[in-house]
Amino acid sequence: MSAKRPLKYVLLLVAAHIVGLGGYGYYLASGDGKSDSVFAKVFRGMGVGAKPAAKDKVAKPVPVLLAQVESGDIEIWLEGNATVHAFNTVTVRPRVSGIIDSIKFTEGQRVAKGDVLALIDPRPYKAVLEQAKAKLAQAQAKKLQDQALLGNARSELDRVRGLVKLAGESQRALDSQQALVAQLEAATAEDQAAIEAAAAAIEAANLDLDYTVVRSPLDGVTGIRQIDAGNTVTANQTEGIIVVTQTQPVSVVLSLAQRYLSAIRPHLQPGKKPPVVQAVMYNYADDGVFSDTEKLGEGTLNIMDNQVDTASDNLRLKATFENKDGALWPGQYVIARVLTETRKNAVTVPAAAVQEGIDSSFVYVVKADKTVEARPVRTGQQINGRYIIEKGLQPGETVVREGQNKLKPGLSVAVMTEQPAGAGVAPVPAVPAAAK
Repeated sequence: MSAKRPLKYVLLLVAAHIVGLGGYGYYLASGDGKSDSVFAKVFRGMGVGAKPAAKDKVAKPVPVLLAQVESGDIEIWLEGNATVHAFNTVTVRPRVSGIIDSIKFTEGQRVAKGDVLALIDPRPYKAVLEQAKAKLAQAQAKKLQDQALLGNARSELDRVRGLVKLAGESQRALDSQQALVAQLEAATAEDQAAIEAAAAAIEAANLDLDYTVVRSPLDGVTGIRQIDAGNTVTANQTEGIIVVTQTQPVSVVLSLAQRYLSAIRPHLQPGKKPPVVQAVMYNYADDGVFSDTEKLGEGTLNIMDNQVDTASDNLRLKATFENKDGALWPGQYVIARVLTETRKNAVTVPAAAVQEGIDSSFVYVVKADKTVEARPVRTGQQINGRYIIEKGLQPGETVVREGQNKLKPGLSVAVMTEQPAGAGVAPVPAVPAAAK
């Protein structure tokens, strides 16, 4: 055997292996085999065993939910966190000292201005009043007495003056009588001062006696009683008897981001009608899913603080609510909505219809043949789950609001069964496009 024969056998063996390996690869890649091995993937990637693509294969319609592009007047509301404050809060303190005889209110009672809240023992103040009256009577009696003496002295003075001229009466008698008249005039003036002082003492005693009846200084609601009957109180002590809060009207203090300054400030200029403010509460079920929005009241915006809160970068504003039904309560947390504008004939779509692309927002518009096109849009504010569309859509067009993840331009769509809109989704506060 020559040296070339082993080489021939080797070449034949290699060729046989290549042919066998190729056949196995075709088997894996053709789909007849079920293997997902690396070899199968490699051969498929090389195109080995690939079956011819089906010609003119039609894609199935993509199931979606649709919505109409709408046009109408849209109210622009700005939302912020807010807290209800009593319009006035007064701690009722005793203005005289004494023992509290009785409490005349019930905790949590609605009271009117002037209603009796408590009674302080009045007897010491009645005694002081009687003493002041007695002093007034004494002063008045003494004045009458001095006035009578003064009248007699003046008559005597006139007689002495006549005698000096006619009979040569001494000058000393005239001077003495003049001094007596001056003395009695001074006494009469002192009597008048004593009368006025006694009258002032009577007025003060009457005032103290009146203060033994503790009255409500305003219309409001009483809180928890801070002192009981039988206790001794002192005038203007630190601890009050009760705190009365005025809840009709009430104030609502809210915060808005400072970027809304230019939207709010024009409405608070002199001569402008104050913006409407609503206080609302978002209600949630026990499982945490949003259920509805409850409107608690409507008022007007009155004041914007004179500076931005640098700690929170927010504006502080204050609104007044009549609160006739008592739905707002001091200390309550609410959402405040400020009406800044009514946009006429605004074009809107559900917020869910707007998709974010690489360069801009877009929506899938359904054409007459039930195929879709991706159309760029410029969005404005988002209000109550709808975007205002500044550019890109016309009222009456149809857009896809659910199922966009399976769409691409040119595909056809099939309308799914409609579901209740907004279920379990809380309203989204108005957000200007510039803030997006």
